[in-house]
Amino acid sequence: MNTPHHHVTVLLDEAVDALAIRGDGVYVDGTFGRGGHSRAVLARLGAEGRLIAFDRDPAAIEAGQALGDPRLTLVHAPFSDLDETLARLGLERVDGVLLDLGVSSPQLDDAARGMSFRFDAPLDMRMDTSRGQTAAEWLAEASVGEITEVIRDYGEERFAYAVAKAIAAARTGGAVATTGQLAAIVEKAVRTREPGQHPATRTFQALRIFINQELEELSRVLPACVARLRAGGRLVVISFHSLEDRIVKRFMRDESRPPVLPRRLPVRAADLPAPRLKQVGRALRPGETEVAANPRARSAVMRVAERTGATP
Repeated sequence: MNTPHHHVTVLLDEAVDALAIRGDGVYVDGTFGRGGHSRAVLARLGAEGRLIAFDRDPAAIEAGQALGDPRLTLVHAPFSDLDETLARLGLERVDGVLLDLGVSSPQLDDAARGMSFRFDAPLDMRMDTSRGQTAAEWLAEASVGEITEVIRDYGEERFAYAVAKAIAAARTGGAVATTGQLAAIVEKAVRTREPGQHPATRTFQALRIFINQELEELSRVLPACVARLRAGGRLVVISFHSLEDRIVKRFMRDESRPPVLPRRLPVRAADLPAPRLKQVGRALRPGETEVAANPRARSAVMRVAERTGATP
């Protein structure tokens, strides 16, 4: 059995600095993972501070419970449940939200999770192994058109149709049930190679994003973050591929501008609602030293925005 590797938190100091933590503040870590960001936040909080940490992975929740910190509240749920969870906890506003959208190294490096083509294991891909459909179950019943759409839209794979047809053809001889089977099918279907990238990379990414509804979860949580942040509170988001970053960039940009109205509409600029966010600095990427120490950090992009005093 493969032993999960130690997870190295990306942009650790930069993200926690960006939160501008108050000792008595209330903060949210949307993805506890193995606790890298959460530990750093807790280290800066005083005795009256509080951290609410979400994760869909039962193993992550177990790791968090081992900390035994009374200031930490762990929530086994996707971060899109933020609004409902804060209401249940009696918290109207928070001082900062951190969303690290990366898949943790233990999830990728544990063969049993079925997320990587580097191992031959059951094709699972669920972040929450206690519920939902596995990738193998979905592939067993999805049409060629549905598979093509997922691989094209979430993996940006130009050979999506060829891969989908190859998967459908392989199903006639039995279920595509393991990561090794899927990787071999994709390798034959993808006709060109990208330097330094396995031909199955985009297909595996696409299926993982789809199975876990990652982009939908992100689109749901961003408005909830803005609604729950108090004035001056920070929203810090670290994304790891262009699909995520595009959503975050567009959201922060749109929330930092006044609404665009048709010309000649009889409305004064002073009467328009003020933007709810202001962007803080530019997008930040890991430096060469961090990437050399942790190659998985290479694609990371961090964006920061601050809540204004404008009403929702």
